[in-house]
Formats: sequence, structure tokens, C-alpha cells
Amino acid sequence: MDRSTETATPTAQTTFEATGAIALLDADGVVVGWSQTAHRLVGYSAGEVVGHPASHLLMSTEDKAKAPGVTEEGGAHGRWSGSARLRHRDGHGIDVRLAVSSLSGQGDRRQWVVSATDTTTPPPWEAAASVAATPHLPGNLPVGVVIRDDQLRCTWVNDSQGAKDGIPARQRLGRTLTEAAPGAESEMLEALMCQVLASGIPRVNVPCGGAFPPGTGEASSLVASFFRLDDVQGRALGVCTVIVDATDTRRARERLAILGEASKRIGTTLDVMRTAQELADAAVPLLADYTAVDLAQSLLHGEEPLARLGAPDGRIPVFRRSGLASVRPGAPESLFARGEPVSVPPTSPFTRVIRSGTSHFEPMLDASPGTLLDQQDAARAAAAREHTMHSLMVVPVHARGTLMGTAVFVRTKNPLPFEKDDLLLAEELVSRAALSLDNACRYTRERSAALTLQRHLLPHHASGGPAADVAWRYLPADSHHGVGGDWFDVIPLSGARIALVVGDVIGHGIHAAATMGRLRTAVHTLASMDMPPEELLAHLDEQVIRMGREEADREDTAATIGATCLYAVYDPATQQCTMARAGHPPAAIIDPDGAVTFPELPAGLPLGLGGVPFESVTLKLPENSVLALYTDGLIETRNLDIDVGMNRLAAALARPGLPLEELCSAAVDTLPARTPEDDITLLLARTRALDPTQVASWQFQAQDDKAVVSHARTLVARQLSQWGLEHLVESTQLIVSELVTNAILHGSNQCDRQGAIGLRLLRHEVLTCEVSDTSDCHPRLRHPRTTEESGRGLFLVTQLSDRWGTRLTPDGKLIWAEQRLPPGR
Repeated sequence: MDRSTETATPTAQTTFEATGAIALLDADGVVVGWSQTAHRLVGYSAGEVVGHPASHLLMSTEDKAKAPGVTEEGGAHGRWSGSARLRHRDGHGIDVRLAVSSLSGQGDRRQWVVSATDTTTPPPWEAAASVAATPHLPGNLPVGVVIRDDQLRCTWVNDSQGAKDGIPARQRLGRTLTEAAPGAESEMLEALMCQVLASGIPRVNVPCGGAFPPGTGEASSLVASFFRLDDVQGRALGVCTVIVDATDTRRARERLAILGEASKRIGTTLDVMRTAQELADAAVPLLADYTAVDLAQSLLHGEEPLARLGAPDGRIPVFRRSGLASVRPGAPESLFARGEPVSVPPTSPFTRVIRSGTSHFEPMLDASPGTLLDQQDAARAAAAREHTMHSLMVVPVHARGTLMGTAVFVRTKNPLPFEKDDLLLAEELVSRAALSLDNACRYTRERSAALTLQRHLLPHHASGGPAADVAWRYLPADSHHGVGGDWFDVIPLSGARIALVVGDVIGHGIHAAATMGRLRTAVHTLASMDMPPEELLAHLDEQVIRMGREEADREDTAATIGATCLYAVYDPATQQCTMARAGHPPAAIIDPDGAVTFPELPAGLPLGLGGVPFESVTLKLPENSVLALYTDGLIETRNLDIDVGMNRLAAALARPGLPLEELCSAAVDTLPARTPEDDITLLLARTRALDPTQVASWQFQAQDDKAVVSHARTLVARQLSQWGLEHLVESTQLIVSELVTNAILHGSNQCDRQGAIGLRLLRHEVLTCEVSDTSDCHPRLRHPRTTEESGRGLFLVTQLSDRWGTRLTPDGKLIWAEQRLPPGR
């Protein structure tokens, strides 16, 4: 016995003294013994109560009328319980719960022991964690009562006590405990009774199973409480012993311990498979010897759970073994390894659980040949026989009204079969795990959606074409969803040019990513219009302001949407790069020798503030220069100045000749923290230059349109022949004719002067024809009527080219048209 539990703790004793009272009545209902706890409850001392009928303490006339019937009923059944109202010594009433138990003495004499519990305090048996914290005599429990005199000889005993300790009344009456049941445990309990007899202080919840003969008290968890009874003079009359079977309490505590341990071990992550395994581990060996958790495969893939498992056509959805635990190494009982698909026969108990959503409880499992289980599921029946599976519970895993799978609990080495309480415990375990599984499934679905969103928002295979080689790194701070507010892009433009974009939306996660997606789409649209960088940022600024207003209207609150952006356009024909930024960190330029500079570029205000125009800067970049665009997460940390981060980045990039992918990794690896505080994006572009032989350009004065057009056609035919593109001569001449004619008629004339007209051919991945003039008026595609003699120029260009467009230049505008080249040309 645990000696630490021999004496009541002050807390337990105080609780008892505040709520419990013991009195001894004779056959006529007269008080013959009174405890100090009874004195504290009703205020009457033993001298004021002993020798008087107990009914005098009843306050209600109705309770007094029922008192004789209580004696008769108690005599018939051995015990009685009910509610009553007692009169306190100061006159106020006390509502109590009474428990009356009949006692037998020598010569068939009868007495009664009465326990009174103040109902203003919840009875201990209503709280599982406190069942044994306070002794009581509830009428619905077989409570043993023994009354001993001042010599600790048994004088009275109720019928229940003999059933508890196996000592017959004739062996007990007139004897002390050590005489009736010799042993060290009895001597210890008798010593405690002596202390109670001397001090009057109760001793509660003392384990006493070992004091009784083998085979009687050992199978149960018996606890005894001792109270002194006083006579009319207040002298010790004897000791009342109350013995309660706390086996259910012990089991309840064990189950609470299992649930408490499970709460710590289940749901530690948002991984479905991990959570299922935690459920299996929590059940073995505390509840079962073998546990398997099978979940619908759709859940593991982040799909929506099925409304109910089991399709109308009778087919069972695919399950996978997600959790597996056994007291035997390697779980030989399992027919399926963890992660493998699980086959479920349509008529097995597992299928019935899946279809009905209710548990299957089979405390005595019979898997012998020819039984129903053997006929329905021969493989599992054979495993049950081989590994001596003798008790089975199958519990559905469901949350929010949706079935997700099953959990199987089996006993093999533990000889005890499962009880109904075990099923309740298993269902509670599964219920708690199901909430974690549901959260994990929701997370899996959200993360899958977020990753899908990311794949659609960021470039898949960005290419710089003939203008540059590119590489990038994207590291979101929101590691759970894998999506952030940064974005980058490489957008091909006409004339072999590319646009390089890096932006940063305020915030992280899906909301920031959705905002980023809208801005990225807007940049693509504006880039297709071939706007200069400063003009593109101005339009993007207006878009951010508009989005902020939409958010404010939708949420009925002031919404702030902010972003920074750097937009650069590189032309491999001229090797010029024009860039502008809106509150974004400056670009880094690494020359072919490895020198790193951060060119002076007007910072501009972040997008969404409005009111201030943006400015651009044009730089000439030698071939094999590296242009680095990045977000502030790469250079800013909480504890370091931004200059430190820029110097760190410059040192990492100053490695000429290093492949771009390795250069990206080197720059990101210099971060001081493994987990970034902010989203990180790095875009590197190593510039190329078009060979002079790939470019041909001419200038014309817009005077005689026929002569200019004829000369242009001749020059184009000659150049295409040199390039080996004779098959494109006719179509290109027609395109040049229409574009040059339009430039003469509608370009220079509208400016009221005879301006220069430029013609340029570029051979790279496509053949580009560009015609420029001094007008800033954009041409408009028309669909002329059959009766009209003009207006078909651009319509003809559209038919002859793969695509065409226009853009503004510092001196006017430029119209371009592209034709696809055969492979290898």
C-alpha cells in the first residue's frame, strides 16, 4: 500500500468536515452516537443530540412524517437515500442528502448509521476527478459500515461490508480487526483507528484492500474512512468505519489519465498521417495491444471529405493505413503497412461501421473457421487467430458530420476483454483525434489551394530570350502556406527586349498573394502596351488605389493596400536598360569583371499613395553584365541596418563567371536567419547583346512617299536575301510598304513638319520590322467597307504578321510587326 495515502491531506479533511456528517441511531431512531463532523454541520454537540430522536433535527413536517417509513424501507433493503432539510442550531435550514444503512449486531439487534451531505456542495460522485476525494454513503452504492466500541471491537456491521471483505459477521462481531483478519495491514488500520479515537480527527480515503483475506479485497480498490462517535457526555463512544469500493473511481482516473496523455500527444502537427499515427500511439498499450487507423485517401490528398463513405453503387472508397501501433515489434498483426491502400470487403464489420457511422463492439471476438467473421473477411480472421486477437472495437472517425475513416482497437496479450467503458474511452479518443484530423485536412486543402495559387501567380519557365539569361529564388515567409506577397516576372517585349519586374505587397499569406496576383496581371497588361517604365508605374499606382477602395467598400473598414515595385526594360540591340522604381530597393548591377554597384535611381513613393510622378533612368550595360532585382526581405532584418544587408548582398554577387543558379543560391545563403522574417525574392538577368549582323536600320525623309516606299522595299529585299530569308521577302515588303506609307501620311503630317522616318529589321527568334516617326498618335485598326479605297493598311499587316503593336519613343512613336522564323534560321 502507498503509505503516502494513509492519512488524509488537510484539503481532503477540510472538504469532508464541511460536507459530511455521521450519526448512529438505535432501532427506535434515537441518536446514540454523534461525530464531530455532524457537530460542525448542524451546530449541535453530542450532548445536545445523543439520547434524543433524530427526527427532532428534521425541519420539515413532511420529512418528519416520512421518518418511520425510512426505517421500514431501510430494514427491507439494508439502505435508503433521499433528501431532507435539517434544522441548524441557530435556526436556519440546511438542505442535505441523507444515506441510511442498517447495521447488524450480536443477538440480531439492529441499529442505523446515517450520513448527511450538504447539497450546496456538489456530491463527490458527480465529478469524476473527485469521486474518492470525499467519503460519503450514497444509497445507490454498496457501502460497508462497521461500528467499533472504544476498545475497537466490532459491535455493529451492515450486510454490504461482508460482501466487500469476505469476513462473515459472526467472525467479526465482538472482535478487533487484527483478531478477525490478522496481518500487518490490519495492524496499521487499527493504529489509525486508535488515533481517530483519541483525537476525534477523521482519517479518510485510506487504502485497505490488503487487510482482507486473499481473493476478497484484492480484486477491488477499497478505501476506508474512520470517524469517532461521541456519547451524550461528549466522550468517545467508538469508531465508525466506512468502506467504499473505489474501483470505478480508479478506472475513471485511469481513463482521465489516458485522455490527458492523448491530449498532449495527438494533434501536435497539421499533418494528417502524423496525427493518425499519434492516435494509434496514444492507444497502445494504455487501451489496446494493437491499433490501426485507416483514412479515406481523398483526405490525404487535400480533397474535400466524402459526405458519407460508401458510394451508392456499393463500392467502397479507397482507404490508406495512416496510423499503426502494436505492443509487438513491427506490428505483425497488420495485413497492411502504414501508407498502403487497405482493402475492405463489402460485408465485413468495418464496412458496416463505414456505412452506419456507429461503432462495432465485440468484447469476445470469435474468428475461428466457419464463423461469420471468417466467412466475411477470411484474411482478417486468419490474422486474428494467428495473433490471438480476442477482443475488438471498431470506431468511426468523423468530424463536422463527415466520416473520415475508422480506428481499430484490438487486445491480444491483455487477457481482459474490452468493456463498454473502454468503448466510450475509445470513442472519446477518436473524437479528439478527429478534430485534429479535421484541422489537418483543412490545412492540407488550404495549403494545396495556396500552392496551386502560387503556381498560377508566379512564372513557370521564365525566359529572357535573346536578351538575357535569367534565374530566380522565391522564399515566402509564410512557410505554412508557401505563398507570399512578393512577385517577379520576365516579360518578353517586341524587338527582342524584355521587361524585368520585382514587386512586394504588404503582408504575407493568401490575401497578400491574391493582391499580388492582381498586380502581376495589371503589369502584364500594361507591359503589353509597351509603356515606358515611369508611365507603367503611374498606371499601376492608380490600380492599387482603386483596389484599396474596393477592399474598404467590401469590409466596411479602412483598408490599406500597399506595394513597392521596380520595373526595368532591357534592349539587347542597344544594350540599354531603362528602369523606374516605386519605393523599392535599388537594383544591383554586376559588371563582367564582378564589380557591384547600386545605381542612383529616384526612389519614388510606394504604390497606393498617389500624387507624385515616377522617374526613370537609362543605363548602358555591357554584355554579360548581371542585373539583380530583389525585395527588401533579402537585405533587411530586425537587428541590422539596411546598409549591412546591401553590403552582404554585394559581396555575395561579386563573383564573375559563376552560373546564375549558383549565384542565386550564394546570395540567399548569406541570410543570417534560416527562417526569413519577410518574403524574399531575387531575380538575376545576365545580359546578352544582338550581333550587329542581326540588326539593319535606315533613315528616310518623308518627302516623296512613292520614292521612299520603293527604296525601303528594295533595302528590305536585299537585307533578307543576305540573311537567307528570301521566303519572307514578299510579306515583309508588303508590311514595310504599309507601315512606311502610314508614317508618311499620318505621322509627320500631323506634326505639321516633314520629319524623319526610321526603319529597322531585327533577326533573332523572330523577324521584327520596326517603323518609327515623329508623331505620338497611335494608329487604329479599322475594318473598312468594300466601297472605301483606303484604311486597309493595318488590316493587311495583321494578316501578314504573327503579331504587331506600337509604342511611344522619346521622339515620337514606333510601330512593329513580327513574323515567325523557321527553326534554325
